[in-house]
Amino acid sequence: MAKKRIIITNKDRERLEDLFKSTLAAVFRNKPYLNDLRGELDRASVVAPEEVPGDVITMNSIVRLKDMQTKEVETFTLVYPDEANIKGGKLSVLAPLGTAILGYRVGDLVRWTVPSGKGCWRVEELLYQPERDGIAACPS
Repeated sequence: MAKKRIIITNKDRERLEDLFKSTLAAVFRNKPYLNDLRGELDRASVVAPEEVPGDVITMNSIVRLKDMQTKEVETFTLVYPDEANIKGGKLSVLAPLGTAILGYRVGDLVRWTVPSGKGCWRVEELLYQPERDGIAACPS
C-alpha cells in the first residue's frame, strides 16, 4: 500500500466522504480497497481547488499511465463509481488503480496491490485537470 501523502481538493474530499456514507459504500464495506481509499484520505493534504498544483490527479482528471512491467501506456479519466466504464476509459476511484492514482503527480511512481498482484505505474502526463482549467467540482 502507498505511504506517500497525496494532495486532494477539499471538494473532492467532501464528495468522497459522502461516498463512504452512501448505500454503494455499504456494498463495498468489507473490500480492502475501500479501506485503502479511507487510509489515503486520512493521510491526504487537503487544499482548496484553486490551490491544487496543476500536475496533481484530482477527480475527473484525464491521466496517461505507463505500466512499468508491461510498458503499456493507457489513458484514464478518474471518476466516481456511478460514472465508471473501464471500456470507455473511465476508472472508478473505488477500483484499486483508481484509489492508487488519486492525488499523485506527473512523474510519480505509483506502487499498489491490484487483483492481479503488485503493480507499478508511472504518471506520464495529466491531459486534463478540472481545477487547472477553472472548472468547479460537480455536486453529487
